Amino acid sequence: MNHPHHHTTQAENSRGSHHSGNHTGHPVEAAGAYHGDHTHSAQGGHKGHGGHSGHGHHSPAMFKQRFFVSLVLTLPILYFSPQLQGWLGYEAIAFPGSGWINPILGIALYFYGGWPFLKGAWHEVQSKIGMMTLIALAITVAFIYSLAVSLGLEGMPFYWELATLIDIMLLGHWIEMASVQGASKALEELSTLVPNEAHRMRNGDIEDVSVDQIQTGDVILIRPGEQIPNDGEVIEGSTSVNESFLTGESKPVHKEVGDEVVAGSVNTEGSVQVRVTRIGDDTAISQIMRLVEEAQSSRSRYQVLADKVAYWLTIIAIAAGTLTFVVWLTLADLIFSINRAVTVLVITCPHALGLAIPLVIANSTGLAARNGILVRNRDSLERAKDIKIVAFDKTGTLTQGKFGVQNVAADGMGEEQALAIAAALENPSEHPLAKAIVDSAKERKLDLPHMRDFQTVTGRGVEGMIDGQNYRVGRPEWVKEENLSFSDSLQQALDRADDRGESAVVLMTGDRAIAVIAMADQVRERARTTIDRLHEMDIQAVMITGDAEAVARAVAEDLGIDRYYARVLPEDKVNRIKELKKEAPTAFVGDGINDAAALLEANMGLAIGAGTNVAIESADLVLIEDDPLDAVKALVLAKKTYGKMIQNLFWATGYNVIAIPLAAGVLSAWGIVLSPAVGALLMSLSTVIVAINAVMLRRAKLT
Repeated sequence: MNHPHHHTTQAENSRGSHHSGNHTGHPVEAAGAYHGDHTHSAQGGHKGHGGHSGHGHHSPAMFKQRFFVSLVLTLPILYFSPQLQGWLGYEAIAFPGSGWINPILGIALYFYGGWPFLKGAWHEVQSKIGMMTLIALAITVAFIYSLAVSLGLEGMPFYWELATLIDIMLLGHWIEMASVQGASKALEELSTLVPNEAHRMRNGDIEDVSVDQIQTGDVILIRPGEQIPNDGEVIEGSTSVNESFLTGESKPVHKEVGDEVVAGSVNTEGSVQVRVTRIGDDTAISQIMRLVEEAQSSRSRYQVLADKVAYWLTIIAIAAGTLTFVVWLTLADLIFSINRAVTVLVITCPHALGLAIPLVIANSTGLAARNGILVRNRDSLERAKDIKIVAFDKTGTLTQGKFGVQNVAADGMGEEQALAIAAALENPSEHPLAKAIVDSAKERKLDLPHMRDFQTVTGRGVEGMIDGQNYRVGRPEWVKEENLSFSDSLQQALDRADDRGESAVVLMTGDRAIAVIAMADQVRERARTTIDRLHEMDIQAVMITGDAEAVARAVAEDLGIDRYYARVLPEDKVNRIKELKKEAPTAFVGDGINDAAALLEANMGLAIGAGTNVAIESADLVLIEDDPLDAVKALVLAKKTYGKMIQNLFWATGYNVIAIPLAAGVLSAWGIVLSPAVGALLMSLSTVIVAINAVMLRRAKLT
């Protein structure tokens, strides 16, 4: 059994060493719940598709500024509006030229507040019409008609409807863009794992050169605590290397002459000389970067439901408005015909549709944050409702990514005494296995004996004097190398640890082995509850790991996982997700850099928050609190969010079934004609209902 046991400095910190808690993104190129779909670009940003890419360079700050300026312009328009004066029973002050306040402010509002929509509609007309076209059409008709009335045309101007429509649409865009702002930085995070300089050895001299100057065949020196700049083969020295970014394996891997090392991994112990075998795009980390890039660029476009609704609503609005005008032109005068057509167009573009989705998104992201979930991609909340398989990475996701003592088998002394002696010997060390032994002794509140003459035996372990007796603790192979006595009971304990894929160290004296301490990556406390909850929701749990078969089997059996895949390489992880997606919509929960491409490939990617930045920046949702149970909460949240979206779309558009015919005047023969003012009240009512319905999401229980 080969369980290397080496000692390192604090600098070697393994998993998550590249993680930082602050994730800031760049403004998305096109945002909007009704703005077409988004796919991740190869550069890590977002590209808007569909009809709204034309306003893609806009930011939340721009919409915010235009909203507040427009709101200031709207207040006097409301005050001087004849409709509001009639409803509220007041009379606005009059002075020479006061009749031109609303037309002048209306012009300013139309061109300032309405410009993003007019520009967006222009781009939509060149591709696929949608919400922007509908907004632009409604505000343009209302503006031109109102201006015509101000210039002498008979009728009632729509200035206050124009102003409030622009305000609400700007507010909706601002809320939504602010709630989904951020862009993927996965490839940037990967590139930071490779150092800029390397120590090249030539003719016995060491020179620091830029990594891009290194050629295949060069010999480089890797000192303790340094990241390895290129893939290569060890030609002198031995060490332990943290390769968790590549394999997901939490324990350092022993390397000696002839072994391969990969760029991006961390040398945790001794100095080694490495002959470079791969550079540039050929390195393992570059291959992972390509996987991430391919997964980003191949992500399917998700057509947002609200965009479809807006598209058909636009078609209906144009058709109904045109038909209304033509029909009434043959039956009545021009003024009445224009009035009916404008009413249809204004009422068919309800304020509520502009807020239906972003208000739900804003409330769901707030609810998510309070439950330890960071929403990075709003589309994921809509995709998640169909998830039937949840695949988990093991290390750092279902497990803690750090070792804990699983079992102590002693021969000739008590287990606690053996653990206390081992902990005393390991206390000076920062090695993960050593820390696990010391932490276990502390948890059991054991008194550690005094140790002196501490020594590190390279490649084997440590030794020291305790109570006049020389003790050693280290790799099992050390026992055989010293020809020490090894009892059957200890051999059985060692075999059991081997079967379960656990790492074992042996405590020994000068003539015999006296204890076997088995350690393994600790299962997270709530992982078991997570799997049980998924089963209750009729969702299948799958584990995908780069760990050995024995380790994977032990964890899967412990947690009750339906099936598992062991020894899975990064590129194979993506293939496994693709296979699972053929069976049913699949979510993937992971934290390592090797998980980045799989997170992007899955229908929904969830990153454990303590993972590396690249995993977090590749995910749709980030589980901030490192709690796998939050994956269940995320699925519940997604289903509730989607339900609220459907309800809001109904409330925002459903009343049109009645309102459009009434606005068109189909019941005018019976004296029932829906005026623009009443239509505006209906719009306001639907907006209030949509807002209240969205806010109710805050009370939802996710557990």
